[in-house]
Amino acid sequence: MNTAKFDYENTYLAQSLIICGIDEVGRGPLAGPVVACAIIPNFSKILSDVDDSKKLTDKKRRTLFSELKSCTHSIQFINETVIDEINILNATKLAMTQAVANLEIAPDVVLCDALRLDLPMECISIIHGDTLSYSIAAASILAKVARDDLMIEYARQYPEYGFDLHKGYGTTTHIAALKKYGPCPIHRKSFIKNFV
Repeated sequence: MNTAKFDYENTYLAQSLIICGIDEVGRGPLAGPVVACAIIPNFSKILSDVDDSKKLTDKKRRTLFSELKSCTHSIQFINETVIDEINILNATKLAMTQAVANLEIAPDVVLCDALRLDLPMECISIIHGDTLSYSIAAASILAKVARDDLMIEYARQYPEYGFDLHKGYGTTTHIAALKKYGPCPIHRKSFIKNFV
C-alpha cells in the first residue's frame, strides 16, 4: 500500500471527519459528457491497487469499480449541449459540485483534483490529486468506468465513429470519421470546429 496516498487523508481521519474525494474524466474528448464522481471511501477496507485511473488497465479499473461502488458515492454527467453552452471548465465544476451535493451523506471535507470549488464545506484543491490522494484516485476510477460504459453504449447508436475504442477522444480514426460522416448528436460543437 502506498502510504503517501494518505498524506492528505490522515490529517482529517485523525479528527474523525468524513472525507470525500472528487475527480472528473472527459474534459478533453470531442464527444460525450464530462463525468465527475464524489466518493466517501471506506477507510476500514483499503484497496491496495487504487491509483489514478489513467495508470490502470481497463480490467483492473473494472475490478476496483465493483468494489468501490459499495462506498457512498455520486456520479454526475454533464452532456455536450451544456458543455457547449457554458464551456468545459464550468461544466466540469458543475459536475463536481452536483456530485458532492447528491451524496447521501454530507462530507466534512472534500479533496478535489486540481480545481477549486465553491462548496459549503472545506474543499482542498490538490494538483495531481488522482496520484497523491487515495480518495481522489477512487473517484477517478468510478468516473472513468462510468463514462467508458456510456461511450460504449453510444458506439452502438453511432457505430461509424468507434466510440467504444477511443471514448470520444480526438484520435486519428475519430477525426477521420468525423470528417467523413460529419458530427453526430453527442459531438461537442465547440470542440470540433477545426475538423468539420
